[in-house]
Amino acid sequence: LRPRPSRNADAHQAWNRPAHGPGLSARPPSGTTGGALDAMVKKDKVVVFLKGTPEQPQCGFSNAVVQILRLHGVRDYAAYNVLDDPELRQGIKDYSNWPTIPQVFLNGEFVGGCDILLQMHQNGDLVEELKKLGIRSALLDEKTDQDSK
Repeated sequence: LRPRPSRNADAHQAWNRPAHGPGLSARPPSGTTGGALDAMVKKDKVVVFLKGTPEQPQCGFSNAVVQILRLHGVRDYAAYNVLDDPELRQGIKDYSNWPTIPQVFLNGEFVGGCDILLQMHQNGDLVEELKKLGIRSALLDEKTDQDSK
């Protein structure tokens, strides 16, 4: 992705910081460039580009990603609503070379979309990947509770 000049250079510095916690979304800079996207995906341990917000996903696949993260107790992540910005929607697809939304990044690395995250959840890989980030999956606590009964 070749960086495109921003229509408003001040927007890169004035944009809202990624919001954290459930239901909080950030607004990316207008004219999002490859460099801005690189900074966005690397700023937080878990970053999700979705349709809608974590509190109000606007498609089933985005909702599934939010629910999987919620199952694992991941609440502190940056969420970007691609429906708010057509340039971001296309830019993140170009950046990751992945044609669909939602998109999940862990520690700045592209993981995949809903199907990949679901597969990782089902086979236990997501627990391990979260552990590498210093995030303990809530599913481990549930398993411990069940084992002690």
